Amino acid sequence: MAVSHSEIRDVLFRYLEHYRYPPEANQLIRLVRALDEGHDVTSCTEYRIGHVTIGGIAVDRDLRVLLVRHTEPERWLTPSGPLDPRDVSLVGASLRELERQTGIRARDITSSPDEQSAPFDIDVRSVPATNDVPEHVRFDFRYAHWVDEADVRPLIGDSARLSWLPAEELHPCGLKSKLSAVGVG
Repeated sequence: MAVSHSEIRDVLFRYLEHYRYPPEANQLIRLVRALDEGHDVTSCTEYRIGHVTIGGIAVDRDLRVLLVRHTEPERWLTPSGPLDPRDVSLVGASLRELERQTGIRARDITSSPDEQSAPFDIDVRSVPATNDVPEHVRFDFRYAHWVDEADVRPLIGDSARLSWLPAEELHPCGLKSKLSAVGVG
């Protein structure tokens, strides 16, 4: 059973109840409207309104965050990607995406949010157009997962694509302060 629009709505409203970053709240109104109007925000081909993606952020005992080197655009990003029709929860989807991009399995996680938790961040990002995909918006629901870095054995072939960065060096808008709110950094 896929992640439902009602779960996304419930999690979104739990997040907004505890929201500490009012300038971004206005950007999330677009997602609230899309859900109210019945748009399929779980489809990665919903470009007019935007779509929900999921992020799994690995944090180690030294308060470092695992980043993945992407080629398009070429930069270090936190692991995230589209929802899968087989995902049954947003937290579960974040674990799947973390494993897909880093090889970190659920059993490597020492502490994770429960299924009812709101994410520590919902990143609203404009994605530039490519040859076959128009410019669109992603609403990236990000969950933090604590790992014992010494136990992590990435499954992907090229581990040079992965790098641990101290939380205090994170540059994405507000990510450092949002992680601080959940005890990182």
